[in-house]
Amino acid sequence: MSVENHRDPEALLRQIEADERARHRGSLKIFLGYASGVGKSFKLFDEGRRRHERGEDVVIAGMQPKMPAELADIIGTIEMVPTRDVGGVPVVDVQAVLARHPQVCLIDGLAYDNPSGSRHTKRYQDVEELLDAGISVLTSINLGYIAEQQDFVRSVVGRVGSDAVPQEFIDRADEVVVVDAPPDAVTSIEAQHLSQLRQRALLLTADVVDRQLEAYLKLHGLQSAWGTQERILVCMTPRANAAKMLESGRRNVDRFHGELFAIYVMQDNLTPEDRMALERNVTLAQAQEAHVETLTGKDPVATILEYARARGITQIFVGHNLRRSWRNRLGGTPLDRLIRDAEGIDVRVFPQ
Repeated sequence: MSVENHRDPEALLRQIEADERARHRGSLKIFLGYASGVGKSFKLFDEGRRRHERGEDVVIAGMQPKMPAELADIIGTIEMVPTRDVGGVPVVDVQAVLARHPQVCLIDGLAYDNPSGSRHTKRYQDVEELLDAGISVLTSINLGYIAEQQDFVRSVVGRVGSDAVPQEFIDRADEVVVVDAPPDAVTSIEAQHLSQLRQRALLLTADVVDRQLEAYLKLHGLQSAWGTQERILVCMTPRANAAKMLESGRRNVDRFHGELFAIYVMQDNLTPEDRMALERNVTLAQAQEAHVETLTGKDPVATILEYARARGITQIFVGHNLRRSWRNRLGGTPLDRLIRDAEGIDVRVFPQ
């Protein structure tokens, strides 16, 4: 399929510049582990071995301090560019790799910080320089070492590493591969927690693919109908416990690559208990990483639906006591009216 000829000059310039960068920049492939012990280092070096056997020029420039014994045979078949010793810490010798200029460079442990006096403060910045020089890089990282994922990982397992890589760097990878493993391969984390981490890693990988598609469509001036698959709106009220709705909403948007919203339509004559309940619900919504807003409007149903349509909401979650709190102030049954007027938006009712 050919791109339209009637493109604006700025779009054409962006495409030319991007194509030029792509021709000179190396490709980046990241092996993403959702926990220690899933085998990402083995996958990394095994792919390096296979590429070497196919005739590609491959070197190893960075390894983690403790390597599994089964990797010794694989590593021994690939040329090594020795690391530099900086204050007793092994650091990728970027200058030596640039001088050697292989087709592919293997660097295990992307998230390490470099000691003072190094060429760059972070190992991922070493990788960035190699990519800019036209050297392709295969590397590895655990989910807990991605800066924007650390709060989630900490909430699941209670701890994260001190080093971190910004997710923006991960998003620019040409390929991100989640390294999977049988549950019994990781004994230090409960199976339920492993499932949560695995799901998060898969969603992150899907995000990378989505961003690549969006960037391609934007670069080529193409319209995109691509977007999140579920956009869930939780309607909070003073007397409805929002915890169940928010938890269900978070599970669904994580599963289907979506977004979570939570709103409250202002009411008059709130009691101190009502205000405290609302504050608790807002805190719960923020903990579930929802977009939280307080709305004003004489007609709560119309206000909710106007907000939902403006943001492309696909599902509305309401508590059963919504019927009791609005019945005397609106004509008809508010819940029935909300369902009737939603026009294509699913309304899910949670008995409270």
